[in-house]
Amino acid sequence: MKIKEFKLFIKTFRLQRLWNAGKVFISYYLSNFIKRPIHWGLPIAIAVEPTTACNLRCPQCPSGLRSFNRPTGNLKIQEFKKWLEPIKNKVWAVTFYFQGEPFIHPDVEEGISIAHKFGLYTMSSTNGHFLDKQRAERIIQSGLDRLIISLDGTTQDIYEIYRKEGNLDKVTAGIQNLVTMKRQLNSATPYVIIQFIVMKSNEHQISDLKKLAASLGVDELKLKTAQIYDFENGSDFIPESQVYSRYQKNETGQFQIKNKLKNGCWKLWHAPVITWDGQVVPCCFDKDASHPLGSLKDDNFQTIWNGGAYKNFRKQIWSSRKSVDICKNCTEGTRVWI
Repeated sequence: MKIKEFKLFIKTFRLQRLWNAGKVFISYYLSNFIKRPIHWGLPIAIAVEPTTACNLRCPQCPSGLRSFNRPTGNLKIQEFKKWLEPIKNKVWAVTFYFQGEPFIHPDVEEGISIAHKFGLYTMSSTNGHFLDKQRAERIIQSGLDRLIISLDGTTQDIYEIYRKEGNLDKVTAGIQNLVTMKRQLNSATPYVIIQFIVMKSNEHQISDLKKLAASLGVDELKLKTAQIYDFENGSDFIPESQVYSRYQKNETGQFQIKNKLKNGCWKLWHAPVITWDGQVVPCCFDKDASHPLGSLKDDNFQTIWNGGAYKNFRKQIWSSRKSVDICKNCTEGTRVWI
């Protein structure tokens, strides 16, 4: 986290949140020491899914592939408020993103504003196709602290290899709208990050990307490694440079993730995901919500977080993480941002 963004984050400091975070950290590292799960406190951060809908057809994304087995839909904002209110003094940050394009949801800014008024650090991620001037103003006025905008090419022909049905000019115009509106409203937020997922098709454009990001006036540029679903036999999306790849060849010639998949997982201690319809799932790798640990339509968050399903899943991760399907592609312990 850069100093400029840290200054935004520190504004959300509260003693209750610090005390809760301390309990979470201590219990996790104690679990590491004794090799069995002990958990204290509530999450430090949560991710909430505004929608499963998306306007693009990205080939390594279940939203883009329209391949979900779970129901699709939009988050009900007042339900979200009801879920968040009991834990607002312990949780530190809320990310308004899981699957889908958040700004397809017509009222996502209302949800962001609720979390902002609770004094939480708020984040989201977008493909950048819904940033007209009016939407840019609404985003800024919602109090959103951080916005990641995906931009995976500096020319349309390269950009659309992954962002299928996307329009690069529309994205760059949207970024300009947001940066200009921030200036006009004299707002420090959102902290705007361009995210460039490095793939074989675009790794040659990194130097051009740096120039483009500078010309657009964003706060930061981040390079991210690509997640590939069926990576074992290689993929056209795996970059040539090992620096930018999550995967490497093993002695048999097949690809494997660089992560050694040690038992235990920090995510299960500090950062759950809530789907649009209130399912609580372990982390962002459970894209199809195949490991639901409870529903906020049936129980409050504290009951789910401390319940039997969560405890059993933590035990399973601690005894045999490699046996859990969603952990196969997990980046815990590896570099995602380059």
